[in-house]
Amino acid sequence: MKAWLETDKDQMAPNELIHEILKAKIDLLYNGGIGTYIKASTQSHADARDRACDPVRVNGNQLQAKVVAEGGNLTCTQLGRVEFALAGGRIATDAIDNSAGVDCSDHEVNIKILLGAVMQAGDMTLKQRNELLAEMTEEVGHLVLRNNILQTQVLAIKRLEAASMLSTHARMIAHMEKTGELNREIEYLPSETRSTSAVSPARA
Repeated sequence: MKAWLETDKDQMAPNELIHEILKAKIDLLYNGGIGTYIKASTQSHADARDRACDPVRVNGNQLQAKVVAEGGNLTCTQLGRVEFALAGGRIATDAIDNSAGVDCSDHEVNIKILLGAVMQAGDMTLKQRNELLAEMTEEVGHLVLRNNILQTQVLAIKRLEAASMLSTHARMIAHMEKTGELNREIEYLPSETRSTSAVSPARA
């Protein structure tokens, strides 16, 4: 454990141990719960708006993980994501990484709306509807996972195209801002897009 965490300490307080684990040299850092554990070095802990995690939080440029996956909401601040990505890390956003739950709910709602019309017409009982929903569970799961895979593939392809499409992206951002479809400040996009438009968090 000491070698893995690159420390000489024999003992650590819990918060210190978590802090060091976040900075460990690993392939994947996955957070499936709540808490903002990563910010940018240019941000204060107050900017992360999660006081409970202040004692353990690290900066994006301190991470040694190859990939960060945000199974929980707001594992990183957006600027923390960008900082990690600019340092060579692979990261998207929490909205991308935990989108399966939302996608699953979308399928469920749409199917229930469709079956609701069938029930209103008297062609299906509530019991029959529930049995059909149970039978569809595995198929819906496959559809949700396929959507997630394709979504991630699109981002990966766009990352490869980013350098050659830089001027196009800059014009698109400027147009969207002019028409009120995008707010640079809210999305943490700088006025000069060259530094961050090529990284996945900015595109996601």
